[in-house]
Amino acid sequence: QVQLVESGGGVVQAGGSLRLSCAASGSIARFNTMGWYRQAIGKQRELVASMPSAGSANYADPVKGRFTISRDNAANTLYLQMNSLKPEDTAVYYCNYRSSLWNYWGQGTQVTVSS
Repeated sequence: QVQLVESGGGVVQAGGSLRLSCAASGSIARFNTMGWYRQAIGKQRELVASMPSAGSANYADPVKGRFTISRDNAANTLYLQMNSLKPEDTAVYYCNYRSSLWNYWGQGTQVTVSS
């Protein structure tokens, strides 16, 4: 199994920045994709950004140019650097791990952007 623990959420003013972290532990497959999803109140959960273990990152259109996903494979940690935050970025952010056999989610971390 894989365990995912997110951290770094909080309250920030519009235009500010936050850095989310996701620490993964357990049976990490060689080939996998990790990503960040978010779910705002009354909205569907949506992809924010994802990144395979060896490849290029993918970003949802609303965050392109503002967010950067990265991963430290040696530390089994996924990051999301969020800059120029907007109130519409307010959501619970979830870390995701996906392999050919398994799909795991973290517990989520709240990000609130005030205007």
